[in-house]
Amino acid sequence: MGVPWGAFPQPLLEFWTQRHLCTLTTLRADGRPHVVPVGVVLDHDQRCAWVITRRTSVKARHLATLAPVAACQVDGGRWSTIEGHGVVAADADSVARAVELYAARYRQPKPNPERVALRIEVDRVLSSSAFT
Repeated sequence: MGVPWGAFPQPLLEFWTQRHLCTLTTLRADGRPHVVPVGVVLDHDQRCAWVITRRTSVKARHLATLAPVAACQVDGGRWSTIEGHGVVAADADSVARAVELYAARYRQPKPNPERVALRIEVDRVLSSSAFT
């Protein structure tokens, strides 16, 4: 099911605020997927999603320029995937916003001078029938 930003069913919205690890999929230069576990947070105010990481990580290198990305979380038969385009955001405001939302969903991350935020401009939200 595709879900527009303004029409998240309450159970789906709650699912994206519960503590679930996600997978982030970026594409290598040869087109093969690179899939890694991450924490993902939705930002309804800015209509995007955030991931925090080190600036030297493979996922950050893949998103040095705007590139396709997908993030998925699963809990039993319930799942949801966001698809869109991601890019590294290294400015202090973006990193602070991503850390604030990450801390609310997961835990306060340890300080990291190499931290950047991956901003995902979400084009599509998919989910299992459990959320319809």
